[in-house]
Amino acid sequence: MKEMAPREREASSNYLNRDLSWIEFNWRVLEEAQDQETPLLERMKFLSIVSSNLDEFMSVRVAGIKDQIKAGYTKKDFTGYTPAGLFKRVMRRAAKMVAEQYKTCRDICRQLAKEGILFTDYEDLNSSQRKAMDAYFHDIIFPVLTPMAVDQSRPFPLVHTQALYLAVVLLKEGDDPEDEPYFAIVQVPSNLSRFIEVPARSNSKKHEFVLMEDLIEQHIHTLFSGYTPLSVHGFRLTRNADLTLNEEGAEDLLEEIEKELRRRRWGVPVRLEVQKGIHPYALNQLQYEFEIEDNTIEIDGPLDLTYFMKLFGSLKGYEHLRYKPVEPVYPAELDDTDDLFSEIRNQDVLVYHPYESFDVMTDFINEAADDSRVLAIKMTLYRVSGQSPLIQALARAAESGKQVTVVVELKARFDEERNIAWARTLEQSGCHVVYGLVGLKTHAKITLVVRQEEDGLRRYVHVGTGNYNDNTAKLYTDIGLFTSHPIIGEDASALFNEVTGYSAPHNWKAFGVAPTDLKDKLFEKIRRESQHAAQGKPARIIAKMNSLSNQDVVDELYEASKAGVKIDLVIRGVCCLRPGVPGLSENIRVLSIVDRFLEHSRIWYFENGEEPEVYISSADWMTRNLTRRIELMCPVFDKHLQHTLIRILELSLNDNVKARELQPNGMYERVVNEEKPLRSQFEAMRIKSWKKKHPHPHSHEV
Repeated sequence: MKEMAPREREASSNYLNRDLSWIEFNWRVLEEAQDQETPLLERMKFLSIVSSNLDEFMSVRVAGIKDQIKAGYTKKDFTGYTPAGLFKRVMRRAAKMVAEQYKTCRDICRQLAKEGILFTDYEDLNSSQRKAMDAYFHDIIFPVLTPMAVDQSRPFPLVHTQALYLAVVLLKEGDDPEDEPYFAIVQVPSNLSRFIEVPARSNSKKHEFVLMEDLIEQHIHTLFSGYTPLSVHGFRLTRNADLTLNEEGAEDLLEEIEKELRRRRWGVPVRLEVQKGIHPYALNQLQYEFEIEDNTIEIDGPLDLTYFMKLFGSLKGYEHLRYKPVEPVYPAELDDTDDLFSEIRNQDVLVYHPYESFDVMTDFINEAADDSRVLAIKMTLYRVSGQSPLIQALARAAESGKQVTVVVELKARFDEERNIAWARTLEQSGCHVVYGLVGLKTHAKITLVVRQEEDGLRRYVHVGTGNYNDNTAKLYTDIGLFTSHPIIGEDASALFNEVTGYSAPHNWKAFGVAPTDLKDKLFEKIRRESQHAAQGKPARIIAKMNSLSNQDVVDELYEASKAGVKIDLVIRGVCCLRPGVPGLSENIRVLSIVDRFLEHSRIWYFENGEEPEVYISSADWMTRNLTRRIELMCPVFDKHLQHTLIRILELSLNDNVKARELQPNGMYERVVNEEKPLRSQFEAMRIKSWKKKHPHPHSHEV
């Protein structure tokens, strides 16, 4: 494993800054691309993820910082940064990360070449290969291209966010070379493959690729007859992608979001990426047009490495350069039955994705859709896949006369268009489609099925930590709970009634629901552990989540640490808590795990005086989750299932291969100990061998 480039230390404060913490997380993703133990094509995939993460960070978080600066906001946040100071710090560290990323890219490309996967410059092709590429350009690419000149009569055209363009500087034939040059841009078509496979050389089994922008550059003269190209360099603009909605004044939220999606194309420029060596005249034109001198990044390599993800998926063979495929197992508790309802009636069932198959969720909805005794299906949808089988099942259920209610979150960032399409499909099928409450995103993951049985109506509930998405369920670690527990069923009905109708806040018997009482219930449980510690009783908190950034939660954890509560946090991404500070947080340890699958499950364990409580949740401990979203925390009552969740937490806490421990200075260090190597995700793949083992949670140190 290569040593990471040295990074600046965090400002002195009791808190780590959210945006700087996020950059440290993305460094962890980059480490996976650098790790020589990671299969080579998987390293290429991680390199792509670094880019896509950074794109979203720039278009949302950095865009927000720039908005504050533009508005003249100078107040420091709780971590001690003004917007202007934070912007400088973030961009400085992001630039270092990008430089390291492209250094890694060159290393990966050299190793891919040894395996017979080459990215070849046009000049290095032989004559027959050039002829084939010339033909491809003239037949396929040229008809799609549109050169767009910029002069007094033709204003600067719309540049789409995160699209790839070429900046072309030209000299008119016969003009004096000292005259001001001409300027034009050309968009690299996004609807054609960016990496073009070149016909193989004779007696060669190697796969060679030419990038489309390089091929366009070689033939740029064909677009500008009568002019001599002086330079051709790529550029890419990132715009503010946040939607600004007036939900109170929107007669039709769906139409309002569609309008905002069109406006997103005109969002304020946030970042300009330019190819190294860009002509000064072209750079000046771009910076002047976009007013973005403070955030221009020069790239030493191909712009937009997210294209590696598409190449990863399209390359056939090379299985030795990938992780071995994982076949999710069907949950053993439900494997030998044709009646899921009878099994769930007899016992609660916990499902751990991606090690256990998402098919069980699809089967649950399909069975509900086709069961004549099912009267109603209610479900929240935040992000669903392109061809979701759940949508088809819900539509079929509505068409058969069942009461089907679907809460579709139209404001799920970057999935708005897809969710609008699904909402219309469901409405046309007869489903009741609800868009949630004004000002709140519906982020809870819950399904309720109401069924007529011999002894009366019974509610069957599924609560999850992740989206109802069959694609991401293969890539994210998430927990799902199937239960017919009457208390959970009663709370589930009340939750849907609040979201879809007018209901006073419910007195929740099992759930904690944001934004009403989840935060308060969380604080009650943290303070209860402090009281137990003060009484000399066992006091312990283990929490696994994506992010921790709410100051109030951090302060509560600090107080618990000072009271003597042992706290272990497994936080994949942002963490504003500074662990291991004497007198403040010496009893708190924070681990981050970045590995093959995206750690996404939220599991919370409270010792509760040797009467443990274990919860799963849709919420991270962030301000937006606790105050601006409908979120859910659900208890797991079954003791055996509690033990399974504890075992999952144990695997993370004992990981000494992919785990990194957060230091007080905001940096992460590899976990090093004398224990036998344990890689939690790989151990979890043996789910059949450990899921049914239920040691008492206090029989060993977790």
